[in-house]
Amino acid sequence: MKHLSLFVGVAALALAAPVAARAGADLYVVNLIGGTVGEYTATGALVKAPLVTGLDFPIGIALSGNNLFVTNSFGDTVGEYNATTGAVENASLITGMNNPSGLAVSGNKLFVANEYGNTIGEYTFSNTGNVYSAAVVNASLITSLLGPESLAVSGSDIFVANAGSQTIGEYNATTGAVVNASLVTGLGDAVGLALLGSDIFVGSYNSGTIGEYTTSGGVVNASLITGLNLPTGLALSGSDIFVSNYNGDSIGEYALSSTGNGYSATVVNPSLVTGLDRPGMIAISNPSSAVPEAASLSLLAAGALGLASVHGRTRRRRPVASGAGL
Repeated sequence: MKHLSLFVGVAALALAAPVAARAGADLYVVNLIGGTVGEYTATGALVKAPLVTGLDFPIGIALSGNNLFVTNSFGDTVGEYNATTGAVENASLITGMNNPSGLAVSGNKLFVANEYGNTIGEYTFSNTGNVYSAAVVNASLITSLLGPESLAVSGSDIFVANAGSQTIGEYNATTGAVVNASLVTGLGDAVGLALLGSDIFVGSYNSGTIGEYTTSGGVVNASLITGLNLPTGLALSGSDIFVSNYNGDSIGEYALSSTGNGYSATVVNPSLVTGLDRPGMIAISNPSSAVPEAASLSLLAAGALGLASVHGRTRRRRPVASGAGL
């Protein structure tokens, strides 16, 4: 089965040490099998589920202001929805994609991973008279990837998790030029991807772990968090990292503490949110000052997190190019 990609961070993340997740922060999570988005508080309380319905195997999710962007992997589209009411703003904001997975927002730009096309596309979005639209900047900004699942934008760089090559690559966000296609290697099914300052957090689906690496490619702790149940989405808020467990139908919460050379992680609540339907990427609103606001926020989602392909799920397969994904 293919991997699900989870969106991840956008824009440059603050370098300040993290603080506890801010009261009032909300989690938005996609349910792949249910075709929905649910909203919960950062303490795990239900806000509204389902908030958005009628999706077609959604994978990636990103948040910018009051706008939710969701990839429909089977529909080959990106849709836009109201983050408060769940109302449809444009269900076909971007069309003609090739199994879209992770996405990230930076300002008015959307970067979308095409898992089967092995590319990252760049688009702009706008709202004129309450009509939301998107324009193509470069549908093949980054090419020659191998099953890209999740991505994060930080300043002039895009970091991409490639499920097929089990790597994280670094690319120029303006030109798409390769900075280092093998920045981090040997990940074993890279899924979620999130950035915090000079650190990259990566979910490894098969090993059930979250690893920490530097943005220069150094290993900090390949097993920062262990014992997860097919981790997919990651999201950061202050000193808290939220992880969706695909097979566990849950979201867990973990606290990060600076060690002076990276972070340690402790369990806050491994079952913060339960009763989900094969959860994928996560987006978070109203983060603490240690993470980006508004446009950068979408980064944290799945968004800020990424979602990688999930083996063994019930998912239709479509023909893919040789070597695309796992």
